[in-house]
Amino acid sequence: MTRYIMTADLRRCIGCQTCTAACRQTNATPPGVQWRQVLDIESGEFPDVHRSFVPVGCQHCGDPPCLHVCPTTATYQRDDGLVEVDYDKCIGCGYCAVACPYQARHITHRVAFAYGGEPMASESARFDARRMSVATKCTFCMDRIDAARENGQTPGVDPEVTPACVNSCIAGVLSFGDREDPNSNVSQLLSATQHFRMHEELGTDPGFYYIWDKK
Repeated sequence: MTRYIMTADLRRCIGCQTCTAACRQTNATPPGVQWRQVLDIESGEFPDVHRSFVPVGCQHCGDPPCLHVCPTTATYQRDDGLVEVDYDKCIGCGYCAVACPYQARHITHRVAFAYGGEPMASESARFDARRMSVATKCTFCMDRIDAARENGQTPGVDPEVTPACVNSCIAGVLSFGDREDPNSNVSQLLSATQHFRMHEELGTDPGFYYIWDKK
């Protein structure tokens, strides 16, 4: 069975935020809402200090806490592992946002645009009223993955059907693919490296792997 995941090579990330910008451009998220963020973490003690940059967002968990608390079944899990939200069923109660240990859920109650008052032409064209007062989050660019099925393309290999953040990364930090395919790019990466998953101890089975060294 297919299980789409994303990997981030922390040895390569320079904190440029290009993935964040690409996600906002692709998904037309409102000001203040970032489905793909990059944490800037400082560790160590002076003078031996280090900065680490860690991309975060929805982990598309194998056992997502957000799904279990949703009273309307708006949050659901697809056969390919993606955790998605049915905006028509969501009532904006926020239970999922509280349950998510990755702070990956966003609820916007007021229409807002980049420069305050009037929207730019691109914002008007891409405004989605269904996203108001409901839970939103990273979808791993679900529409592209669905297109891959129809076109016979491979997410993570063919750019047209690969998440925007992965395509935009200038340092080659992010990769995307099917964990269950031993020949996929992500499977090959995981087999050759040491890695961890965020809050894995909670039993959520996150679909986002962080690479930090070679085996």
